[in-house]
Amino acid sequence: MKKFLILFSGCSVLLMNAQKKWTLQEAVDYAVSNNLQVIGSQFNQKSQENMLKIAKREYLPSVSGTVNNNFSFGQGRDFLGNTARNDNFTNSANIGADILVYNNGRLGKNIRKTEFELQATNYDVEKIKNDISLQIAQNYLQILLNKEIEKISQSALQNAKKQYDRAKITTEVGTTPKTILAEAEAALAREKQNVKTAEINTERSRFALAQLLRLEDYKNFDVFEVDIREKPEAPVYSAEQIVEKAYENQPQIKASEARIKAAEAQTEVTKTAFWPTISASAGVGSSYYNSLVKRYDMNGNLVKDRNLFQQYGDTFGQQVGVSANVPIFNKGITKLNVEQSKINEEVAKNNLAAQKQEVLQNVQKAQFDAESNYQNYIAAVESEKSSKIALDFAEKSYEAGRTTIYDLNIARNNYANAQGSVAQAKYNYLFSLKLLNFYAGIPLSL
Repeated sequence: MKKFLILFSGCSVLLMNAQKKWTLQEAVDYAVSNNLQVIGSQFNQKSQENMLKIAKREYLPSVSGTVNNNFSFGQGRDFLGNTARNDNFTNSANIGADILVYNNGRLGKNIRKTEFELQATNYDVEKIKNDISLQIAQNYLQILLNKEIEKISQSALQNAKKQYDRAKITTEVGTTPKTILAEAEAALAREKQNVKTAEINTERSRFALAQLLRLEDYKNFDVFEVDIREKPEAPVYSAEQIVEKAYENQPQIKASEARIKAAEAQTEVTKTAFWPTISASAGVGSSYYNSLVKRYDMNGNLVKDRNLFQQYGDTFGQQVGVSANVPIFNKGITKLNVEQSKINEEVAKNNLAAQKQEVLQNVQKAQFDAESNYQNYIAAVESEKSSKIALDFAEKSYEAGRTTIYDLNIARNNYANAQGSVAQAKYNYLFSLKLLNFYAGIPLSL
């Protein structure tokens, strides 16, 4: 019994997970956390953070230690010119530190440049997240649209089924000819095909969003159905009102501005090569010498070298120094580097102008689409009303025997198409409006 309860509980959890429907916010949050392009941009972000840490640590001194060991073998001459065997071993150990004292603020300027580059990278990540969010929203709305069209198709199928059932009865009793039943049956088959097409389109749009989210179990993926029955309102803001806000909040604009500052800071860093560099150093060291050839004094006694620690104590020394490197002539390379940095400044400014132009065009297009789609929606609603009135007349005329079943089917098809056009226009307008609001700084939501 206990095993059965555990198994039942596990199946219940799996069923709940399988039946979970995603909201737009959940889909957006999941996408920006798992999208490979976002993850790749975050690696660039971490790399730039490390570059900033490296730039800040340049203020610290460089400390290094060296140990040298050398064996020497062969004949040699002493200071009297006598030739003798000269086999020996030497050892030395040193610890030294170097620090930059002056270079016209190069380290601080390099830090500022790296900070601006990090800002630009952060905005790049935000830009990619925004692009992914818009793709998610567009695919999400496409699913909702396809589901609404599927409902319209289901309603048309039910009407065709009722018409077929009625035609079947009237044909069997001889009230209507068999052609009426044949047309009703054909209409029913067409509506079944329309329903199946609508279902496939819904599945296809769900599959597309699941792939964008990188979900493996796409067959159990579904979205939370948002009721969007209220009549959409006309756009509140104009492109002129939105574009200035877009310049302020769009990350691609901020990234371009940060890169201009980084390019200007790089020019200042490059100019420091005209100035002298002053460095300070300090160190301690000692050495050891051991002859590998036996030596004797004048009395014939063997001469022994002092041991390692004794010689290290005898030869221990310290040194402190200051050095200056004054640039005099380097073939004009520094001047050319400065000119190249200024060119990079102009390139960065041109990129900002291009980004602003792109944002302006996107806002204007979003405004145009929103206004056009709204007008299309209004026209579709009027067409739907007219098609509904025509359908009502066609149904009454058919019941009275004044029109044929063909006329009735045409009226029903026109009404179903009008309903689909309203749904299409509504969701097109909704996305263009959300896009317009997005540029105005309003978060995506349903």
